[in-house]
Amino acid sequence: MPTIMITGAAGFIGGHVAREAERRGGLSLRLMSHRRPPAGAAGAGPATAGPDPATAGPGSGWGHGHGPGAVVPGHRTVRADLSDPGSLRGVCEGVDVLLHCASQIGGTPEANEAVNARGTAALMAEARRAGVSRVVYLSTASVYGRGAFRAARPEDLVRNPGSPTSGSRARAEDAVLAAGGVVLRPHLVLGDGDRWVVPSLARILRALPGTVEGWAARTSVITAQDLARLLLGAGLAPAGDLTASVYHAAHPVPVTVRTLLGAVAAVAGPAADPAAEDLTAVRARELLAARGIAAQGLDMLTSDHWFDSDPVWRDLRCTPGPDFEAAFKELAEGYRRALLDI
Repeated sequence: MPTIMITGAAGFIGGHVAREAERRGGLSLRLMSHRRPPAGAAGAGPATAGPDPATAGPGSGWGHGHGPGAVVPGHRTVRADLSDPGSLRGVCEGVDVLLHCASQIGGTPEANEAVNARGTAALMAEARRAGVSRVVYLSTASVYGRGAFRAARPEDLVRNPGSPTSGSRARAEDAVLAAGGVVLRPHLVLGDGDRWVVPSLARILRALPGTVEGWAARTSVITAQDLARLLLGAGLAPAGDLTASVYHAAHPVPVTVRTLLGAVAAVAGPAADPAAEDLTAVRARELLAARGIAAQGLDMLTSDHWFDSDPVWRDLRCTPGPDFEAAFKELAEGYRRALLDI
């Protein structure tokens, strides 16, 4: 029975990964969290947790978002703090596969550097010392900066991070790749526990009196459940099946921004009539600024952010889940409740 350690196990993606691992069975799980233990988990780790970092921006805090926690009764919980390398001592002992899903997102540049860059480097040192056979890191397509990107492959792109968070996560990637690990880069992630993507889109919709340049851009989307399957699959796949060290992680079929925002509008409540006016991007930025809404989200909606993810599905012999419209129908009621206060 292989032992898998999941960092950020109480967060958005980490919680989904833990539940996917429990669903598969036949795995011993070690769940690392720096704040609260994942729901239902038992035991205590060899380290004390540090204070919660400041949370802001996509995902809020470590682990890509405020997730519901992983319901994994009986599995060991490890309390450790990536910003405190000493607390990581021994966390990888007996671990076969490390799925690193924890990140500092937002907050100060110093916090991002401490957690994402230096913390990941320290964790990789522990993984090497303990003889962990496979490391998979959950990164982000934000390491590329802003596009346009059309059916883009990792080997054809140059990283150009535009924020302290994405810059520090690029340096985390470097540490993982230097340790022989695998990196997955999703773009937009939807699902139970999302407190950033759809709420941010809802705010933009409510602030604008129509479409922006027809909302014609295409974007890559994946559900948290599908992303969890890919992370776990990459951790357990035979080495010979992996043809790359960096993969894009998305549903293979991109979604038009018009379709994406139409689905969000259906669950977000009253918004401006999208047929009322088609704005230029410049005018839309002015309107968002007047409402105190950051314009960088608009940049992702007015240019293609479509990343080729066929290789990861092919290498892992994994079939993508339902297309966007079918998947969002399953998520709609949860989002409707979550957006009541937006």
